[in-house]
Amino acid sequence: MLIQKEMKLAEVIHHDHGLVAVINRFGIYLGFGDRKIETICEENNINIDFFLTILNTFHDPHYFPKKHLQSFPASLIIDYLAKTHRYYLDEKIPEIEKLIAELTQKNQQNKEAFVLLQNFFSEYKQELSNHIYREEKRVYPYVIELEKAIESGIVTVKLQAEMDEYSITDYEAEHEDVEEKLFDLKNIIIKYIPSSAGEKLVNTILHEVFALENDLKDHARIEDMILVPKVEAMEYTIKNIR
Repeated sequence: MLIQKEMKLAEVIHHDHGLVAVINRFGIYLGFGDRKIETICEENNINIDFFLTILNTFHDPHYFPKKHLQSFPASLIIDYLAKTHRYYLDEKIPEIEKLIAELTQKNQQNKEAFVLLQNFFSEYKQELSNHIYREEKRVYPYVIELEKAIESGIVTVKLQAEMDEYSITDYEAEHEDVEEKLFDLKNIIIKYIPSSAGEKLVNTILHEVFALENDLKDHARIEDMILVPKVEAMEYTIKNIR
């Protein structure tokens, strides 16, 4: 089922409650009554086409209109990706961190495995934070400058220097897979945390880690398959302007 603008957003959430976090990234929160998606987007000044495309991408793993997504302005894609970063760092990571701390606190005897889990997640949190920092401080501003240059037809000396020093292919090379460490984290929970530690809490942590991993996969797919090719095309265009 494709999500359409005529649908009531409440009904969409009933069908797939996992979309709530994605919807929140657009500044839309629960309490919207029976209003249709089209109405809600108009009220919040949201690009309805982009909103529907992102929702459907998360809703259906087989839905991924590469060319259509690449047609949206880079600034719109980056704004969404940056808001997703905030969701990871301000909500999802602290939520999992709190659950792991609670589990460790409840298992003070023979707690080696729990301390290992806590330390491993702290390392992952730092790795993800560093990854996001590099994207937001280096990659995203660079892409915005490229887009401005194409729109204006003016390539500044500053941008010329940046392009000589850096290109999106460098980003592709350094774009490490932050999901890989989550696989190791899941293994620690599945293989080494005893169910006697608190089965319900352990299952909750595992569920949240899987949810984070799935979200990161969709996030990386948009970066690698949409943003990177779009930027490569922009770099090519600007070299011709120069």
